[in-house]
Amino acid sequence: MRKNKTITTEDILLKLCQSVSTVLSSATNENVTYSAMVQKISKTSLKPDFGCFVLFDGGFSGLVVINFTAKAAMELYSSYMINMGIPEEELAVLHTSDEVGDVLGELMNQLVGDFTNKVRKELQTNITQNQPKMLALNKQVNLSVDTNLDRPQARRVTFSTQNNNIFYLELAMDKTEFIQLEEFEVQEDESPDAILEEARQKMSADKSDVNQDNDQDSNSDLLDELGI
Repeated sequence: MRKNKTITTEDILLKLCQSVSTVLSSATNENVTYSAMVQKISKTSLKPDFGCFVLFDGGFSGLVVINFTAKAAMELYSSYMINMGIPEEELAVLHTSDEVGDVLGELMNQLVGDFTNKVRKELQTNITQNQPKMLALNKQVNLSVDTNLDRPQARRVTFSTQNNNIFYLELAMDKTEFIQLEEFEVQEDESPDAILEEARQKMSADKSDVNQDNDQDSNSDLLDELGI
């Protein structure tokens, strides 16, 4: 008898860590990594110098918190803006600038969006997220999930930027398990570059067909003029 595959809280946390690493690495064009060890914690909290958080709900409920040091926040912000083509002299110089908060909020929105997409495809369930909130802090602020969790669990994972600046991801959610009853195929996301390339090839092929038809029409007209 086939043994059913079980997805635990740690497996869901791993998917979230992969989304954080992938999205931030792609957005900043730098290598953002996470620790292979996960820490059990009793509660989630926003910590100095910069805290971001987002709530999600649906198939399961939870809270994602990312706490940046000032150096980590500025490195990710600067790398992202430079990767977008913004001159270095036009960048903000303080982590408390609104622009830094806006960029980190947008990055968090992207990475949680990537995570919810993974959950939808790989766990066959749906979760929704609210708009991420960002705060520049000089004191610790404790957070709890605004929902009824029967068996709340909290985890912390350490991340490192390319310049070895540290930031921390915290996840709070109800203890849950997903048990796979039947085999299914996980749909792969279609690459935007692949879509554009396919469109270019189609346009090129259509243009080639039009030119070929025009050449054939020209040859037919010439033969008609010669009475052949």
